[in-house]
Amino acid sequence: MQRIPHVINGKHVPEAERYGPVFNPATGTQEKEVALASVSRVEEAIQAARVALPGWRATSLARRTNIFFKVRELLTERKGELAAILTSEHGKVLSDAEGEITRGLENIEFATALSQTLKGERSEQVASGVDVHSIRQPVGVVACITPFNFPAMVPLWMIGSALACGNTVLLKPSEKDPSASVFIAELFAEAGLPDGVLNVVHGDKEAVDVLLEHPEVKAVSFVGSTPIARTIYRRAAEHGKRVQALGGAKNHMVVLPDADLDMAADAAVSAAYGSAGERCMAVSVLVAVGSIADDLVEAVRSRMVGLKIGPGTDPSSQMGPLITAEHRDKVASYVAGAAEEGATVVVDGREAQFDGDGFFLGVSLLDHVKPGMKAYDDEIFGPVLSVVRVPTYNDAVQLVNENQYGNGTAIFTRDGGAARAFEFDVEAGMVGVNVPIPVPVGSFSFGGWKDSLFGDTHMYGPDSIRFYTRGKVVTTRWPDPATSEIDLGFPQVL
Repeated sequence: MQRIPHVINGKHVPEAERYGPVFNPATGTQEKEVALASVSRVEEAIQAARVALPGWRATSLARRTNIFFKVRELLTERKGELAAILTSEHGKVLSDAEGEITRGLENIEFATALSQTLKGERSEQVASGVDVHSIRQPVGVVACITPFNFPAMVPLWMIGSALACGNTVLLKPSEKDPSASVFIAELFAEAGLPDGVLNVVHGDKEAVDVLLEHPEVKAVSFVGSTPIARTIYRRAAEHGKRVQALGGAKNHMVVLPDADLDMAADAAVSAAYGSAGERCMAVSVLVAVGSIADDLVEAVRSRMVGLKIGPGTDPSSQMGPLITAEHRDKVASYVAGAAEEGATVVVDGREAQFDGDGFFLGVSLLDHVKPGMKAYDDEIFGPVLSVVRVPTYNDAVQLVNENQYGNGTAIFTRDGGAARAFEFDVEAGMVGVNVPIPVPVGSFSFGGWKDSLFGDTHMYGPDSIRFYTRGKVVTTRWPDPATSEIDLGFPQVL
């Protein structure tokens, strides 16, 4: 059985005291095993990153930029190879896997502009013979803890900015689909990244605990569920670390009566069921405002009938399996309990039949869902779309704003005034106008509000530069004996 190794100080380390299973979700069979790091193994990786830090920090911006250009070239050339790895371990269809890599490449492209993004400021003659300038410097060794649903994109989001800023990195991917991170580390090494600058350690809570508490780790970036994100934030902060911890979501797509019905229905189906709903930006709540509700539900239902669900390697498949059997069964339980809570099960994905033992589940549509029902309150993270009916625009905004999550939201309308009001009124970190999944391009930053983000900065883009660096202000005066004197008073700008 293939064994997925750690990558520490430029070397593959397959040996471990414990190993975890890695399944092919489309077949339900274990095809690989991954080494799970012990405390000593994580400490070994931290030490490698610490030793590599001075040299990488001293590497010129021009040299770093050249490495990122090479990484971009290699990732573009080998996109198909990496996409096949994603599909074999996550289950998403190949086209979705390639799209994920493309979005990850945006942050690599952003990192190539580090000569611009790392520029400081300067003011001369702020006082007689005194100049002031500011610079950005790396925080040190950083830990990047990434989720199973985007095994390539989220690591590229984190490590691109972290490395560009001069930090060294410990990447801890999900143990459910870890091979993509090893592949990415190999490409960085091929591009010229020195040994020890990017290390990959696999593991579970035992490994994460070390990263959260070790004094040499200065910053932690995390993406996962809200309960875990909250815990990560508290524990890392208690140990004096800078933290950004992105949590869960319950993304609402508001459809006003004047919206283009076909466009809204296409968008809802695409955003709800793409990647089997295992996206933190997936639309999980369709808010039907006023008279459009019946027609919108029917339009969505009619489109669901034709969806092709199957192995991600099949070019005709539009949606693949879920990540594990346990997660599939948990998602199905929300559909099972919906009717008892008063919702209408319009389409029951549990009724879909599949050959083999893969972790497949059909798509589900629930109508007349309300706050207080589990299908509404919980982050399901699967192919289940809930429809909440409200009479007015104001009711829709209130619904979104009262939800505990604030990751992303969208409005579908032809009314520019309503769209502008929604942008102003809604409490969420990312907003789409006739765009169902408003993930920003790489030159902006990604992040939510409320229980979707713990920390002060969003991910990738300009916010990531602030997160992975510390500001330093230097005040300069060169010797001038004519103006030198003893003065015990508070310094004044004169």
